Amino acid sequence: KRLRAACVLTSISDVAVILASASPRRRDLLNLIGVAHEVRPADADESYSAGEDPAAHAERLARAKAAIIAAGAHESLVIGADTIVVIDGQVLGKPRDREDAARMLRLLRGRTHIVMTAVAVAFQGRLLSDVEKVSVTFRDLTDDEIEAYIATNEPMDKAGAYGIQGYGATIVKRIEGDYFAVMGLSLVRMVALAADVGVSYDYAR
Repeated sequence: KRLRAACVLTSISDVAVILASASPRRRDLLNLIGVAHEVRPADADESYSAGEDPAAHAERLARAKAAIIAAGAHESLVIGADTIVVIDGQVLGKPRDREDAARMLRLLRGRTHIVMTAVAVAFQGRLLSDVEKVSVTFRDLTDDEIEAYIATNEPMDKAGAYGIQGYGATIVKRIEGDYFAVMGLSLVRMVALAADVGVSYDYAR
């Protein structure tokens, strides 16, 4: 999937960067490492195909988002991402409503699940992607705690119905892997993939 670009790398500060996602968490993470960018969400079909491997599903969507925007922004570095939660072979995306959020949180409480965040980058006709997998364990939540958490509205736009960077930090007992991938964007993978398509991260020079 990864192939080092056989060319002189262009500094990320010298190209336009487009985030093909409406996620405020992903925007926050790019801001965290000093990457100026434009937000241009991609209109991609995020439906899950029956029998599709979860990691392949996340990677397919990340690639689709990046490709859609890159088609009209050839000279920009386009970043696409998709995050899913997997437990017992089930893929948990964003909850449809509060009842669905409660169902997901009851399924996750007191147990370990896997967060998969796929990252795709496109630049000048090259598109590369990879998937970061992280093990996350919840403490055992009561039904009242689940309802109180849902009442904050934090779970409603997040895969698996929780956000580790907000109130959800109080329900995560252990994490093994890339914290930022659980937030929605593996920065270390993104930087590596960007280099592979010809764009180097320069610490916001």
